Amino acid sequence: MNALLVLAMLVLGPACGAHGEEKQVELKAAPGREAVESNCASCHSLDYPRTNSPFLDRKGWEAEVTKMINVFGAPISATEATTIVDYLTKNYGIGG
Repeated sequence: MNALLVLAMLVLGPACGAHGEEKQVELKAAPGREAVESNCASCHSLDYPRTNSPFLDRKGWEAEVTKMINVFGAPISATEATTIVDYLTKNYGIGG
């Protein structure tokens, strides 16, 4: 399992933060948007919430944010994680 994690980090690591000519995604204006933009966009497109919104409820977004912190090492504080989950649930969650 550790070898798989190392492989994932090698593949994802160089791409982190390199968006090239990617069009800027505008997230919904709501409390918490800044936390998502400042914490999430450094490693992946902000289109991620929109493409996953048909599938994720609050528990799903909590799992995604937890994965980003615990598996991929995102430096997100517990307070910011709650803010991010709240924003994603309310604006891009099933039934949000």
